[in-house]
Amino acid sequence: MLEFPRWKYALILVVLVISAIYALPNIYPQDPSVQVSSGAAGVSPDLRQKVLSTLAASHITPKDVVSDAKGRLLVRLHGADEQTRASDLIKPLLGDGETVALNLQSTVPGWLRAIHAKPMLLGLDLQGGVHFLMQVDQKAALQKRLEGTADSIRSLLHDKQIAYGSVERQPDDSLLVTLDPAASVPNAQAAITTGLAGPGGSANAFAFEPRGTNQLVVRLNDADVARVSADAVDQNRTVIADRINAMGVAEPVLQRQGSDRLVVELPGLQDTAEAKRQIGAAATLEFRAVTGDGNAAAEAQRTGIVPPDSRLYHYENGAPILLSKRVLVSGDELLDAKVTPDPKTGMPSVEVKLTAPAGKRVFDHTVNNVGKQMATVYIDRIPVVTHDAQGKEVQSSRTQERVIAAPTINEPFGANFVTTGLSQDQATDLAKQLKSGALAAPMDFVEQRVVGPSLGRENVVRGTQAVVFSFLFVLAFFLVYYRMFGVITSMSLLLQMTMIVAIMSIFGATMSLPGFAGLALSVGMSVDANVLINERIRDELRLGLPPKAAIAAGYDRAAGTILDANMTVLLAGLALLAFGTGPLKGFAMTTLIGVITSTFTAVTVSRGIATLVYSRRKRLKSLAI
Repeated sequence: MLEFPRWKYALILVVLVISAIYALPNIYPQDPSVQVSSGAAGVSPDLRQKVLSTLAASHITPKDVVSDAKGRLLVRLHGADEQTRASDLIKPLLGDGETVALNLQSTVPGWLRAIHAKPMLLGLDLQGGVHFLMQVDQKAALQKRLEGTADSIRSLLHDKQIAYGSVERQPDDSLLVTLDPAASVPNAQAAITTGLAGPGGSANAFAFEPRGTNQLVVRLNDADVARVSADAVDQNRTVIADRINAMGVAEPVLQRQGSDRLVVELPGLQDTAEAKRQIGAAATLEFRAVTGDGNAAAEAQRTGIVPPDSRLYHYENGAPILLSKRVLVSGDELLDAKVTPDPKTGMPSVEVKLTAPAGKRVFDHTVNNVGKQMATVYIDRIPVVTHDAQGKEVQSSRTQERVIAAPTINEPFGANFVTTGLSQDQATDLAKQLKSGALAAPMDFVEQRVVGPSLGRENVVRGTQAVVFSFLFVLAFFLVYYRMFGVITSMSLLLQMTMIVAIMSIFGATMSLPGFAGLALSVGMSVDANVLINERIRDELRLGLPPKAAIAAGYDRAAGTILDANMTVLLAGLALLAFGTGPLKGFAMTTLIGVITSTFTAVTVSRGIATLVYSRRKRLKSLAI
């Protein structure tokens, strides 16, 4: 009557062993560490010796100094204060391509790491670090798309030998194509439609509207306008991920939020200014042909009349220069960049490597324009702080474009060349940014916050205390009120807690303060399931059933109610996980895991323990419940 299959006992034993092993890494603390990286070649012995000597001179004794599989130098320290001091001391020792990052290194034994057992991840509120919310500049993204389309239209009309006067962007974000009086507007529209529908383009994204006898308005459809910023976010996410990897931050979080935002979390990092400079930098290069001499540029600046095919730019000293509206090479076509001394002047320069199509365009242009100038335009995003009507500080930014060099083309060149005219800092920063790619569109920091490591540790202590005390209060109640079945409930709850920690560790889920709330809630829900079972058993005893029959009937009849109740919570948790963001996802994750494990431990594990305790007692007259 009171039976439990042996295979279920075997299942419980396997779950117990696996849960204990994969939850075990969480009892090992992490060491505050400083991570030094130096590209693919790894940290050199000379740099390693400099780091150790500098730390020793400042009376900092590391716990350990090792090199990982990627050649990075990991310096383990005794506390967060030593970690910060060590980072500040190491930064001046670094050269081009070398970075230092704050990190936390695991102390999990090797045999656990060998079976891929690792501690669960901690969110910023528990570990400390920086949080950014970044928003794409939709206007800049749209402008870049329109400028690219305008360049394509100019090329198409030129290739089809259709004479035109200009292709200009209008205030309503459309393009106005002005043809020569002898040109046919329908022929031009057909050529543009066919060309934009070719590889890399879609004519369906555009609407065409003839205007007058020799003009054609080209505008993006509403759906494609909305898609521009979404595509820019997707591209920027990849670029920012590369920049974060170059910084060497452990376990970063990079999530898309809505259609035009990214959430960036960098655990362990405390230098907000450096993080913003590295991941949000929009600096890049463009290469354009020079279309007029100094006199023409000065005249254009004086009168405000700029030739249709040109734009007015300025050197860093303010001198004007006329450049083609057509971009020969943009930042997203750069494959690699490194700082090298200019062989002629010895000044810093950036050696650039382009994609094959971009290299071909540059070669075709330089072959036909030897003796003319080609300008390098440095584009940067400058932070701007203003105040609203209430005096509240408002952060924004503006794009700054300046010509850093316009050398004469002495001979044709293609995918590899050197750009000069940069300071050492400009060259170093630009090379780093170009290596990881240029942002598809500038992004602004709309929210930022820093969580200190000491506050993170305090949150961990308080969160752990909250869960532990809730667990102890529940156990005390069960032991007093349900006696022996209180002991059985306590054992199943202990297994449930171990399972939750193990599952979160195995799947790499992140524990945060809302996660602690979900964990405490799951304990309460598991208690609720056990109360249903115990009260059902007491009801069966009141109806006169023998003790063993009452136990079996109590579990059988309570199981359906428990499953129904947990299913409703499961659906609510899935909805939070699917549609929620940030803290809601953390709460939903731990709640879902808690619901699933509580169902298993309440219905299966506690029944197995009760059967093990009472099934062999032949003359059982009463139950301690």
